[in-house]
Amino acid sequence: MASSDGQTRSRPVAIAPAPANGANGGSSQLSMGYTCQTCAKRKVKCDKAAPSCSTCRRAKLECLYQAPPPRLRKRKLSGDVLERLARYERILHQHGLLDADTSPSVGETPQQEPISLHWGEPEPSGKGKLLAAEGKSRYIDGSLWRNFGDDEMQRVSDDEEEDDQDDSAGLDPLTGAFMGSQQSIRQYHPAHTNAMVLWATYVDVVEPICKILHIPSTAKMVEMASQQPALASRTAECLLFAIYHFAVFSLTEEECVEKLGHSRATLMQQYHFATRQALVNASFLKTTEMSVLQSLVLFLIPCRYFYDSHTYWILTGVAVRIAQRMGLPRDGEKLGLPPFEVQMRRRLFFQLLPLEGIASQLSGSGMPIIPDDWDMQQPLNINDDQIWPGMTEAPQEQKGATDMIFCLSRSCIGKFFARAGKPVNGTGSGPFKNYQEAERVISEAETEVEEKYIRYCDIVNPLHFLTIGLARSGITAMRLRIRLPKVRNQTATDAERRELMQLAQKIMDTDAATCAHDGLKKYRWHVRPFFLWGTWDALILVLTTLWTRGDLLAPTEANAAWIRVEKVYHNHDELLESKRALYVAFGRLTLKAWLAHPPSSGTPEPAFITALKSPRKAKSQSRTKRQDSDSNTLDATTDTASLDPSPASDADAFLTDLSSGMSLDIGDIGKDFNFDAEDWMFWDQLIQQHQQE
Repeated sequence: MASSDGQTRSRPVAIAPAPANGANGGSSQLSMGYTCQTCAKRKVKCDKAAPSCSTCRRAKLECLYQAPPPRLRKRKLSGDVLERLARYERILHQHGLLDADTSPSVGETPQQEPISLHWGEPEPSGKGKLLAAEGKSRYIDGSLWRNFGDDEMQRVSDDEEEDDQDDSAGLDPLTGAFMGSQQSIRQYHPAHTNAMVLWATYVDVVEPICKILHIPSTAKMVEMASQQPALASRTAECLLFAIYHFAVFSLTEEECVEKLGHSRATLMQQYHFATRQALVNASFLKTTEMSVLQSLVLFLIPCRYFYDSHTYWILTGVAVRIAQRMGLPRDGEKLGLPPFEVQMRRRLFFQLLPLEGIASQLSGSGMPIIPDDWDMQQPLNINDDQIWPGMTEAPQEQKGATDMIFCLSRSCIGKFFARAGKPVNGTGSGPFKNYQEAERVISEAETEVEEKYIRYCDIVNPLHFLTIGLARSGITAMRLRIRLPKVRNQTATDAERRELMQLAQKIMDTDAATCAHDGLKKYRWHVRPFFLWGTWDALILVLTTLWTRGDLLAPTEANAAWIRVEKVYHNHDELLESKRALYVAFGRLTLKAWLAHPPSSGTPEPAFITALKSPRKAKSQSRTKRQDSDSNTLDATTDTASLDPSPASDADAFLTDLSSGMSLDIGDIGKDFNFDAEDWMFWDQLIQQHQQE
């Protein structure tokens, strides 16, 4: 009966008409308590009259009323709930399943876990778990894993890695594109004597700039593995070939032939292939081993010159994801790791993060946003002999120059440089309210780097000399960049332009001193491609001032500026020899400045101006061999990698006519640039494109 009534209520009910005449002979009309179905569907106003509302009568539509379903009432808790809860707690206490100190008392509402519909919802900050053993680590931070105990999580992680080792047939898409199937690379191992030469080169030339490894413990591995390559593990092979590859990259053609008996192009092709294959053999995408990630990062640092910017950004992103899987962004000290592992994880992270930032900028993706829960601390200022595997007490940080001085000073400047970065649109002064605030932050950076590191540098030491030059050039570059918007917007006063010229010339002087230092020739692999911080900004500012505002400078000041420009061309001969768009455009800008305001000293025309005016001269035989070997290396490595280099850029297309022999029309040379805000953006894009190439 109840169900029958319910069905009746659920169907539309036609209301019977009321009697035509009431007791008093007048008309009467019923009024419903709810809107009719027809008006509700049409979303119009209903007067709720029965049997038919006025709206339906006017529209000549059927008027049906249906009572809405009854509201559901909340069920009240029975009165014995608290009594039953107390009884259950007593039972749990009796069986030792509930801690009396942590259980909520009767009458209190127990704290509930946040509700989420996502399986992968991360733990609250600091609540994740790190599974670490035998040089491997995996960071667990998700609600799906909360139901497993530590032993079960470790067992699942181990089972996954065993499956990874057995799964050699089904390659993931990135590995397939990156290399291919697993195969032996035993034939690519160098002789023991050559391996020791490469290792010594890495320790002397690469490691001080990229402090990732622990030299004493790694030296033992290299010694043993290079003597018996057949016994080397997959992870050891990764690190070995990454070291060999980077060492060859840092050498010149002459050094490779003299020390190793082969051309640089041949060795680069060989070790580039072997390193990539070693990473594939070690299932690098699924790894949790520090050595494999170290190898990948050491491989990626020089590879920015082999892969196009977008591919390179994807590869650095892969490295970041592997690091996240290993919990690298979380500081090992807070995770309870041994002191040695804490320092090695910090070193690796502080090389990987800037690498990802550079790749993001070059690909046009902007700087990556660092999550708030990444709490990795900066490595300590210590030497390698202060840490070793198995140590139980944290090392004491030194106040002075250590093996880490270059990397730490660069990191110190870098974090401030990110805050004081130049604006993209050229209309503001970055994230600061005014120049005074920006200058205060830059002064803080200068004080920190000077007091922590520069004051302890010995200028006789080439690495320390490079550290001083890099740090002080970075500080000057920040001061230059926060003032450039006024020049770009053409609002700078003559006094401000003079101040900018002084800053720019200071950067150029530092670049000249760095290139002239004989002890820094071994670090040319790092210095030459990058210049110093702010060098391009300084060059463009000096030349545009000479071209458009030559009257701003006294004759002696203009002569001094041209001497600095001449040193730049002498120290960076690729400016004359390369056909890259940036170098060609820079050459044209130099000629415009020379024609507008040449030196007043009456000296003969310098060689670099003559070279810019005339068609490009044939390169010398030694230069040709070096350039050809670099080109062959690039072609060979990209072919074996199955990765195409980036196509010609828009800037290259724009400057095609400029690079077709450098035979310039002097009479038409002033029509290219006006140097307003948009033209400064053009230079920014051209510099970025050059870095991508």
